[in-house]
Amino acid sequence: MKFLRRLMILAVALTLVPSPPAFAIGTPKLLIGQDFPDPDIVKTDSGFFAFSTSTGAVKVPYAHAPAAEGPWRVAGDALAAVPKWAKPDGGFWAPDVARLSDGTFVLYFSAAVAPGGEMCIGVATAAKAEGPYTPAGDGPLICVPGDGGDIDPQTFVDSDGSRYLLYKSDGAAVGPPAAIWSQKLRADGRTLDGPRIELLRADLASENAVVEAPAVVKTPSRYLLFYSADTFQSSGYHTGYASAPSLSGPFVKAGTPFLSTDLLGGKVDAPGGADVVDGYIHFHGWLGGGRTARGMYQLPIGFPGDVPQLG
Repeated sequence: MKFLRRLMILAVALTLVPSPPAFAIGTPKLLIGQDFPDPDIVKTDSGFFAFSTSTGAVKVPYAHAPAAEGPWRVAGDALAAVPKWAKPDGGFWAPDVARLSDGTFVLYFSAAVAPGGEMCIGVATAAKAEGPYTPAGDGPLICVPGDGGDIDPQTFVDSDGSRYLLYKSDGAAVGPPAAIWSQKLRADGRTLDGPRIELLRADLASENAVVEAPAVVKTPSRYLLFYSADTFQSSGYHTGYASAPSLSGPFVKAGTPFLSTDLLGGKVDAPGGADVVDGYIHFHGWLGGGRTARGMYQLPIGFPGDVPQLG
C-alpha cells in the first residue's frame, strides 16, 4: 500500500511539472531577408562570405559580413562564366567554397549537363573568396551514371589534412531513394582519390525518399553529419543529423529532427540547407508565408558531450 501511495504521489507531481514551451531555443536571426537558398558560409581573414543557389540572372550569389552575426550584404555574382559542359540557363545549385593549402579558393556547384539536363558537380577556382571563379576542366568533377543526378557538394577537411567532398545522389525519381556519399579528394581539390563511400540513405518515412545538403562537424570523439530531408517545397522539410566514430561510418541517425518548422515554433518555415561555422548553424527558410524566396537564418550551436545543441 505504501508503494502504491508513493506511485500516486509521484504521478500527481509529474502532472504538475510544466511542459517546456514550444519554442525555447531562441528566435532564429534572419541575416539575409531576400532569396538566398542553400547557404554556404566561409570564414576568412577579411570576414565571412556566404554563397547561395542561383537567384534570377545571378549564377552564384555571394554575400559578405564582418562577423558571422552580420550585418550581411549581398554583393554580386561569384562565378565568372558558365562552364562549357553546363546548360547556360540551368542554374547553379548549392555551392560550396573551400580554401586549399596553397591559398587557392575552390568553388563546387551543381549544374545541369547540356543537352541532357542531368545535374552534375563542377568546380571553379579563384584567388579570393569572393571570386571571380573560373571554371576548371572540360567536364564535371562528379557525374555518376545511374545516380539520377549528383548535387549539393560540401567539403570537409579532417584533422589529418585529408580532404573530402560530400554530395547527394538524386535517386528518388529513378529508383533507389536519395543517398549521401563521401568522396576523397587529392590536395588540389579537383582530383578524385579512390572510390566513394555511401554514408546514409533516405530510409525513414519522414524523409519521403529525400536526404540532401550534407555538412560534417567533427567533435572530440564523433563525426556529426547534418542533412536535410523531405521535399524542400514542404513545411515538413527539416534538418536532421547522424553520428559515427569515423567519417566512413557507420552513421546512426538521431531519433528526431534537429531543426523543423514545429521545433522552431513556426518562426522559420522548412529550415534546411544547413552549414555550421564558427559556433553557429546557418540555414534557409521560406519568407513571408509563401514559396517564392528563402532567406538565410542563424542560431548558436554547441556540442556538449559530442551532441549538437542549439542555444
